[in-house]
Amino acid sequence: MKNMPNWEGFMIPTLKVMMDGKVRHWREFQPLVATVVGLTDEQKKEVLPSGSQLKYENRIGWAVSFLTNVGALTRPKRGHYQITDAGTQLIELFPNGVKERDIKALGSDPSSPIREYVATTGRKAVETATTAPAEESLMTPIEQVQSGIERIHDEIAAELLTRLQGKDPGFFEQAVVDLLLAMGYGGTTGAGSVTQLSNDGGIDGVIDQDILGLNRVYIQAKRYQGGNTVGRPDLQAFVGALSGKADSGVFITTSRFSDGARTYAENVPTRIILIDGARLASLMIRYSVGVQVKETYKVVEIDEDFFA
Repeated sequence: MKNMPNWEGFMIPTLKVMMDGKVRHWREFQPLVATVVGLTDEQKKEVLPSGSQLKYENRIGWAVSFLTNVGALTRPKRGHYQITDAGTQLIELFPNGVKERDIKALGSDPSSPIREYVATTGRKAVETATTAPAEESLMTPIEQVQSGIERIHDEIAAELLTRLQGKDPGFFEQAVVDLLLAMGYGGTTGAGSVTQLSNDGGIDGVIDQDILGLNRVYIQAKRYQGGNTVGRPDLQAFVGALSGKADSGVFITTSRFSDGARTYAENVPTRIILIDGARLASLMIRYSVGVQVKETYKVVEIDEDFFA
């Protein structure tokens, strides 16, 4: 009996199942992918060490998450997926299987329909899926666990930004208000709210840090796609909106800031805190906004006091 493929080994089979262009729920296509791969009945029953999920479903889930992040699959609605032109191209280029690094290489080519995969954590450790076994064996078990968690956070961060970019501006504005409240900026008795969607004067949200609203945090939220950048004019407009109201504010975007915008923020008398997409996703994970804990693992060690 051949071993079950790792998550990379499920990518092309998943695309082949979806190549007819139909929109399918993940529960519908996962068994089809297992058949294409040729999993045995025993392999289909294998579960993760935690017992929480079938192993092959978990690996297909990783494959689907990565393929969606790079644009090979699209998510028309919750839990449903459809292949894209980029996914069809991957089948043509790699009919017998593909590695994560090969897809990332395509993403760095401007002419390729594959989107560039940007590691939002900024850490090399998130690439453990492509690490050679000999290199991985050099890591301690704790390092492997930590590296795996970083990898998971990276995948979730990318999906968070995709989800936020797919929502309407009002949803995004409320999300950033919820985040700042979760971070403690509302104090113990403060509150936050989204301003009126029309005539907001460049201010999208306000957080009162005390019950009387004497100390306020003003927010600007730009729901941009990854390829767009927030430029200096956007920050100048925000600073203008703050005039007479506050001497500081928070500007949050799902994309990134241009160098000119960052230089302006560093030199303008009004203090502007910039939060780009990568930092936004990281903060949402850290403060559990838009995410929930799926699994909890305990790492134990010998209790020296017990044996003293």
